[in-house]
Amino acid sequence: MSKHRIETTCVQGGYTPGNGEPRQIPIIQSTTFKYATSEDMGKLFDLEASGYFYSRLQNPTCDSVAAKICALEGGTAAMLTSSGQAASFYSVFNIASCGDHVISSSAIYGGTYNLFAVTMKRMGIEFTFVSPDCTEEELNAAFKENTKAVFGETIANPALTVLDIEKFAKAAHAHGCPLIIDNTFATPVNCRPFEWGADIVIHSTTKYMDGHGAAVGGCIVDSGKFDWTKYPDRFPGLCTPDDSYHGITYTERFGLAGAYITKATAQLMRDFGSTPAPQSAFILNLGLESLHLRMKQHCANGQAVAEYLEKHPKIAWVNYSGLKGNKYYELAQKYLPNGSCGVVSFGVKGGRKAAEAFMKKLNLIAIETHVADARSCCLHPANATHRQMNEQELIAAGVPGDLIRLSCGIENAQDLIDDIEQALQNI
Repeated sequence: MSKHRIETTCVQGGYTPGNGEPRQIPIIQSTTFKYATSEDMGKLFDLEASGYFYSRLQNPTCDSVAAKICALEGGTAAMLTSSGQAASFYSVFNIASCGDHVISSSAIYGGTYNLFAVTMKRMGIEFTFVSPDCTEEELNAAFKENTKAVFGETIANPALTVLDIEKFAKAAHAHGCPLIIDNTFATPVNCRPFEWGADIVIHSTTKYMDGHGAAVGGCIVDSGKFDWTKYPDRFPGLCTPDDSYHGITYTERFGLAGAYITKATAQLMRDFGSTPAPQSAFILNLGLESLHLRMKQHCANGQAVAEYLEKHPKIAWVNYSGLKGNKYYELAQKYLPNGSCGVVSFGVKGGRKAAEAFMKKLNLIAIETHVADARSCCLHPANATHRQMNEQELIAAGVPGDLIRLSCGIENAQDLIDDIEQALQNI
């Protein structure tokens, strides 16, 4: 864990240059690395020495940026992936396989829902989706003998539900399972889930961390706190020898602090190859350096727009946890006291057709399949990211057909409000 405050870690974490070395993280744009002897390289393949031999597994640029995100979240180990979807997949598949069961909040990103409910189901992993607002009794009733993990989003995309992390962590730990939290929308600037009991944190770094729509990426961070060795039968991949990697037992060789990420690298990155490019990691790091500054403006703009929409006669409803009348206001005050994010969800009176008409009238705010960017953008999820869901699934995910997801960037708040106002007046 970094000894510095989060603002300093955003700027200087993960990389400390030596005398005469580059001040900025170098881009090591190389697939391979040279060694003097086969014995030297063999030690790397046996995980007996640290170093690099092939960038599909690890790269110095990527590792420096992963180390920064690890420090921001307060974890013990981290890895970058080529996308947020890869991070979601790896985080679960690292501990669950065919015949296993996972519990997930139903209010999650549409792409993640499809990954779990369709693709990973075909791989033999069963998912049970529970409401983020479920009672402790309902949550505990969802566990099975073969449950391997619990998954949720700090702030759901795009439903904007705020997860009661402590409630979900308590249930997960009572049943010997880790809690995996997607912290993309909050970022570690506004919430650090490990401090509330989460065990694994993931990010789509494409969003606020990059912040400029420049590089797709993901990250997985391990808290190092979950004791896999207490449940060796439940997590044999971490607690018994890995025949595909020289018989290494990850928890014995790397301890709780490093076992989970080392296994994900040595097995999953080796076999699936969702490798981040060093250039993309470099771009991500540039975004991280201003993350603490940008999040303040995103949140300020989100709050201003939400308050404006709440009073507008053509708006049916507004969902933003910073509004005092919001269902998640109290949870947000607990987990997100400094602000949640810049994303506001709302519905225009007139339903789905009115929502579509409103978006056609926007000028400054662009229609994009993107969110959490320096530039404001807007999306109608029922026609885009959640298009694969039927009406019942949309409602369960907290994404009704009239929902508009507005991502407030870091422009002037009044300019955003003016654009929304003219669009509303023209429908």
